[in-house]
Amino acid sequence: MNTIDQAVARLMAGIGIEQIHIHTWSIRIASLLGIIVISYLTTKLFHHIVIPTIQKITRRTKATWDDYVFNEQMLTAFCRLIPPLMWYILLPFVLEDEPELLDILLRACLVYLIIVVLRLVSTFMNILYEISNEHERLRNRPLKGIYQMLNLVAIGVGLILIISILINQNATSILAGLGASAAILMLVFKDSILGLVAGIQLSANDMLRPGDWITMPKYGADGYVIEVSLTTVKVQNFDKTITTVPPYALVSDSFQNWRGMRESGGRRIKRSLLIDVRSIHACTPEEIEQYKAKNLWAFEEKENELPAKQPLINLEAFRRHALAYLRQREELNQEMPLMIRQLQPTSEGLPLEIYCFTTVKDWIPYEDIQTSIFNHLIGVLPEFSLRLYQKPAELIYKDTDDADKLLIKN
Repeated sequence: MNTIDQAVARLMAGIGIEQIHIHTWSIRIASLLGIIVISYLTTKLFHHIVIPTIQKITRRTKATWDDYVFNEQMLTAFCRLIPPLMWYILLPFVLEDEPELLDILLRACLVYLIIVVLRLVSTFMNILYEISNEHERLRNRPLKGIYQMLNLVAIGVGLILIISILINQNATSILAGLGASAAILMLVFKDSILGLVAGIQLSANDMLRPGDWITMPKYGADGYVIEVSLTTVKVQNFDKTITTVPPYALVSDSFQNWRGMRESGGRRIKRSLLIDVRSIHACTPEEIEQYKAKNLWAFEEKENELPAKQPLINLEAFRRHALAYLRQREELNQEMPLMIRQLQPTSEGLPLEIYCFTTVKDWIPYEDIQTSIFNHLIGVLPEFSLRLYQKPAELIYKDTDDADKLLIKN
């Protein structure tokens, strides 16, 4: 025992601690080892007995939030608080006669405790994000950036506290010193600050949600939002590439959100056929009979739609047929606007615009319906003696009285 006491005394003298009572130091070291063992056993006891008991209780409750708050990850992070707390409480009883050594060890315990608390806060923020994803009203909100910012603020406060503990200064004096370098800090954390402000605006105004289809040509984004974080918005394009956009760009620049289309009763078709104006003419009685024989006639005689003195134009006959064709398509929403109208004539022909809405909103079925409609309309145009304008024109009119006679352009 004396040999151990002498070795301990030499060790204490080597680190600058006075040799008062050799036997006392042996007791102190044994007490320190005892504190370490007690904290270790307490941690294991909490991990293997208390945590399973709490989890059994939470499983029996009807609420779901406690399953997240008291899950394995959260309770394990809380369990890490036990050793530094026990050391900080018990060390003064062992080293009350060594204030310098006690001060060093207590500071180390506080630093360790702050680090563990920061890990606990980070785990808690992740759990809040999981809970918000399960909530029906919160799952579509871009809250990840806000949670990341709160976690970043907690880390900043923790670093200030750690520095104040290490240099033995008040935290307020450190904050006052940081105020002088606020411009540098704002420059370093510019993206994070702008991302936080943009995230709050996006969430408050309901401008963007995960899962929304957005289009932003400036950044090459055309696809679904898969993640909204503090510094980036990830968009998975339709070619499966990932485009990252700064959150503040979604506030400062314009982008197109297709959510309104998905929440509405249909997806819009708005496309024009450019009719060659030289093919538009008044229908002859023979042509009208042909329309009726081929089931292309879309007028009802009882409505008296055609005044006796007004000739029927083949373009109007085609428009009425196209309108009747669209109204019998089951894939089109008949309760939403459905029309075919003429636009301002241009140098490339007379635009005849088809305006309607499909009941399906997915991309591929929508394109199939649109293709089917225009295949029919383009295919039936010659039945009405109409032609589409094409540039450069393959056909030219001969400068004769017969305007319908065409020559192949050499």
